Amino acid sequence: MTRRFVDLSIYLENDVVSDPPAFKPEIQYFTHEHTIGQIEPFFPGLKKEDLPDGEGWAVEKVTLSTHNGTHLDAPFHFHSTMDKALGEKKRAWTIDEVPLEWCFQPGVKLDFRHFGDGYVVTAADVEAELKRIGHTLQPLEIVVVNTRAGSRYGHDDFVSAGCGMGYDATMYLLERGVRLTGTDAWSWDAPFVHTAEKYARSHDAGLIWEGHKAGRDIGYCHLEKLHNLEALPPDGFYISCFPHKIRNASAGWTRAVAIFDDALMPAA
Repeated sequence: MTRRFVDLSIYLENDVVSDPPAFKPEIQYFTHEHTIGQIEPFFPGLKKEDLPDGEGWAVEKVTLSTHNGTHLDAPFHFHSTMDKALGEKKRAWTIDEVPLEWCFQPGVKLDFRHFGDGYVVTAADVEAELKRIGHTLQPLEIVVVNTRAGSRYGHDDFVSAGCGMGYDATMYLLERGVRLTGTDAWSWDAPFVHTAEKYARSHDAGLIWEGHKAGRDIGYCHLEKLHNLEALPPDGFYISCFPHKIRNASAGWTRAVAIFDDALMPAA
């Protein structure tokens, strides 16, 4: 029995466009040649030449937002409350409260690469794509959206590339029991630069983050800045995306992976 893994995560790295400039990660590297100053205080009198090959350790100092890299957004990121449509509005969960069961489930890929940058996906679009791939959604399946942004990672237009998921499209998934979704774009919603143009014309603040704000009605999580979704078929795989356990945080970094293994899939 063969098990195959497909990495769905981007790198955390310097000098690659993955976020707006003010939000980019910063990684400082300390190599074996330059860390004797970190080691010597533990061992007074130690000299560099005393160490094997004169080498210390390698270590990095990282300055990050919880939304850098491939990460999982908690319901708390979207709004202070969730589940209003389920009859009991409650405090939104932070990332350390997200059920682990949500983070390891069968995956479904919707291919929306043909939609233009800034397009807002509708419930009808989701329904049509599910019909095209011949898939009926099951509760807790992880639904990921392949947009044009996946091909633009590292390019100057990455943050403004790809379509976004609208409120109705998101609710279509949530009402069928989906609780974790994902996109290879910078945001689950349409890129801000396109939404800003619509807002300037209408002054309708309901257009801003409409997909995210669906979490007010039904609490859910989504992955952002996935990668390599082009390598996935429409279904027939599991997704693993356990987030880092950061107390009271709005998101957590994850190494999202697709797993192909017949033993994991339900019998036909």
